Amino acid sequence: MSALGHRLIDDTVHETNAWLNRLDALTGWGDKNRAYRLLRATLHAIRDHLGVNECADLGAQLPTLIRGIYYEGFHPAKQPVKERTKAGFVAQVQKAFETDPMGDAEEAIGAVFRLLSEHVSPGEMEDVTRSFTMEIRQLIPG
Repeated sequence: MSALGHRLIDDTVHETNAWLNRLDALTGWGDKNRAYRLLRATLHAIRDHLGVNECADLGAQLPTLIRGIYYEGFHPAKQPVKERTKAGFVAQVQKAFETDPMGDAEEAIGAVFRLLSEHVSPGEMEDVTRSFTMEIRQLIPG
């Protein structure tokens, strides 16, 4: 047991906070709550565009708490979504910001992809990227 509780729980909370701090730094927002909404909404959009197997492969590389966020509301029978345009992907993420527009949504989504590329294996990121249409791939920083 750690000083705060169960070590696995403490470690995943710490790691999740590190991811959120990094995403907040990448966006320059100075608002960890907005960074959380961005991470959650973008992870759901990514998940919804992947086939079930690829979805599971990516999920396996996420920290425990972020993996829970990723799978929240998951409906495998609806994978992948039929809407496969960049505008549709961005609109899905933008729903989390209806009352608090994020400004440059494409840049913010790109920050999530940068964060993922820092923590997910290159091979898995290549597999995820190949799952997207050429149009959606434009959101992924080179």
